Amino acid sequence: MSIDDPAELEALQRAGAVVAETLRELSPRVQPGVSTGELDREAEQIFARHGARSGPRLDYGFPGTICISVDDEAVHGIPGPRRLRGGQIVKLDVTAELDGFYADACVTVPVGDVEPRRRRLIAAAQVALQRGIASAKTGAALNAIGAAVERAVAGRGFSVCHELTGHGIGRRIHEPPTVANVYDASASEQLTDGLVITVEPIIAQGRGDVIGMPDGWTVVTRDGSPVAHAEHTIVVTGGEALVLTG
Repeated sequence: MSIDDPAELEALQRAGAVVAETLRELSPRVQPGVSTGELDREAEQIFARHGARSGPRLDYGFPGTICISVDDEAVHGIPGPRRLRGGQIVKLDVTAELDGFYADACVTVPVGDVEPRRRRLIAAAQVALQRGIASAKTGAALNAIGAAVERAVAGRGFSVCHELTGHGIGRRIHEPPTVANVYDASASEQLTDGLVITVEPIIAQGRGDVIGMPDGWTVVTRDGSPVAHAEHTIVVTGGEALVLTG
């Protein structure tokens, strides 16, 4: 969506604050022995405190409150009885709906001590997110975001999962436009003031090709390499983008 009404901006900021609080409270709980289902139930409790609802459940019937993806699971991991082990990396992907407005963000959290290359992968996703957000300015080409992300990731020796993208958001989880994480010459339209989008590098230690799993939700890397995912919902402005989920 595109916003020019201060009331809409305030509503989006409230949804973004629920997402940020959920990530802030859950991240320290990512420890060896905790189950992904336990983390999901905590997210549900946080949402309930604010009167928020799970975006993926509301729009798509997802069988959880948030998506929790482990290691080679890139996106849409289903929470359940699986217990985390030291050395893994976990993506907490949180989308909240509040009063008809949606916000979406993701962090990648190491479980205990992880090998250095996995830490570098997480750091690369964060740098790519920052570079992508910095490129999202009124009048810039949409594909400037993907170009910035791709350069940051390739320069650190990792690969973009190019089939997985950011997107417009606001009244639904997924709205136009598609925000690729690589340079796409066809995505040359200009970013407009007030446009609400997610910037979300999803990057792999290996090649970055992905496939869907039989559960109909989880997407994993074809080569089994671990994935990091970093995401914010932003509003495009003429200067520094407004981050709604920070």
